Amino acid sequence: MTAEHPDDFAQLEKLYEDLGWNSLHLTVAELEAMCKQSWYVVYAFDEGVLVGTGRVISDGVITGTICGVGVAPAYQKRGIGQKIMEKIVTYCEQHRVIPQLFCDEKLESYYQKHGFHTFTIGMKKDRSLLGL
Repeated sequence: MTAEHPDDFAQLEKLYEDLGWNSLHLTVAELEAMCKQSWYVVYAFDEGVLVGTGRVISDGVITGTICGVGVAPAYQKRGIGQKIMEKIVTYCEQHRVIPQLFCDEKLESYYQKHGFHTFTIGMKKDRSLLGL
């Protein structure tokens, strides 16, 4: 597990495809920019193959939004996601940044196991309203 960006972001594109996350059809360059512009990113590799990731968007002062935490389907239920979350939360705490996240309701119990609790209602605009 590392915070060093991979040399080849095509692996991130494959991971997003495997997870069904690339509905916006982000390019490899856009995915690379997304990660490099994040405050903190964790990558999990298995023998050089990217199998998991998670990132934090933050100003580095008060709060950080955790997003994009995912593990390739073939590697799920092995504790990789848990280790990614532990690294992210530890990094936030070391920098006195309060970690927050938005998730699907079906994932609430997973994040509760990591010490998170519901505190607000999140809202979003539909992509169709944004012309995407």
